[in-house]
Parts: sequence; structure tokens; C-alpha cells
Amino acid sequence: MNPKVDFYFNKAAKWQDELLQLRTIALDCGLTEELKWGVPCYTFQNNNIVLIHDFKEYCAYLFFKGILLKDPNGILIQQTENVQVARQIRFTNIREIINSKAILKAYIFEAIEIEKAGIKAEFKKTTEFLVVKEFQHKLDEIPALKTAFNALTPGRQRAYLLYFSAPKQAKTRETRVEKSIPPIFEGKGLND
Repeated sequence: MNPKVDFYFNKAAKWQDELLQLRTIALDCGLTEELKWGVPCYTFQNNNIVLIHDFKEYCAYLFFKGILLKDPNGILIQQTENVQVARQIRFTNIREIINSKAILKAYIFEAIEIEKAGIKAEFKKTTEFLVVKEFQHKLDEIPALKTAFNALTPGRQRAYLLYFSAPKQAKTRETRVEKSIPPIFEGKGLND
């Protein structure tokens, strides 16, 4: 157990027992406990395997390369349609965790084997993401914007493209594009 991570489990109000059980299972698998993104993250030889997080309706394991796991029990969940590789296993009570202990360990051990084998997950290329017409119009209209956008990291480009494509109304998409032009020129990502 890493004392730097203790605060996460101590602050948990709703899911404390469940989170502690998930922690024990991960540590029983020989993983190293770290604090990343403000949550407990379990690694094998400095490679992220699984993290624990909690939400209002559930707590979960998040497998970083969950898409590569076999999932014979059909319990892995794609958190949102935009999540490409990571997969969750969700829990709503401690009994589910206790009853699934052997299954959870099997998934963790499989994830460790994937890391040992050096298997990489394939991500969609930025060019495969939808470019809404409102943004495409600006790219065509302002060549320097296209240059600045192309200079962004692929992750920043994807974040903008997803952000622009989310609204149903054209007016909202236009507003998002307009507000994003200055940070794009500054080389900043959506959340920088």
C-alpha cells in the first residue's frame, strides 16, 4: 500500500468498503500502487494496468487496455462512445466485488500478460474523426488556423474534434469553434 494513496480511500463516503476491497484485490495481484490523475492506479513494471475510480452510481476498475482483454464474462463496459481502448468493470455493492474476486484477478493477470507481451492497442487516427462543417469552413477560410491545428498533438486535435462535433445545433458548434480559435493559435489544447 502506498501511503500517498490513502487519502483517496479515506475521503470516500459512499463507496469506501467497495474501494478498499478493489484495492486489496489489485495489491494481491502484485501490482504497484501509485497515485495518478488523483486516483489509485496500479502498475506493472511502470505500465498502467488498472485504476480505481468512483462515481455517484457506481465504483469501478478501469483497465487501460481493456479492449484487448478477452472478457469471457461479458463484464467490460465502454465508458462512453469516445473511449477507444479503456474498459470498466462497474460495481454497485461490495457483494458483487467479493463474489467476483477470482474473475477480477483473472482479468488483472491477463492485463499483466498483455503488458509483458508488449501488445499495443490500436487507436483511431485523428484523420478518422469527424470534422464538422463549421470547423472545416474556418480551416478553409484561415490557412494559418489549419497550420496551427495541424501543429497540435494528436490528442489535442482529437479533443477539439470531439468537442466541436458534440452539439446537435449548428449555432452551438459555430460558437465552440469561434471560442477555440485563439487557444488553437496559441498551441493550447481544449483543457490547457
